[in-house]
Amino acid sequence: MNNLLMILLWIVSILIIGAVLMQPSKNNDAMSSLSGGANDSSSESKPRGFEAFMQKVTVVLGILFFGIALILMWISSH
Repeated sequence: MNNLLMILLWIVSILIIGAVLMQPSKNNDAMSSLSGGANDSSSESKPRGFEAFMQKVTVVLGILFFGIALILMWISSH
């Protein structure tokens, strides 16, 4: 059981890294990072399409990671 959960944790970890890397960046130039993105009108809009899907995938994978880690911790303490 412990080995299966460790393998699942590794798989979810790799999927989280991939999901985060596939998300489109918000800042297009260096000036917006220096100004804090104050002039960026896209920061107020809701994500749509692929961007919204990737955000949901990242949240689900994060919850899975946290849950598997808690289960592994509980198993190791008992």
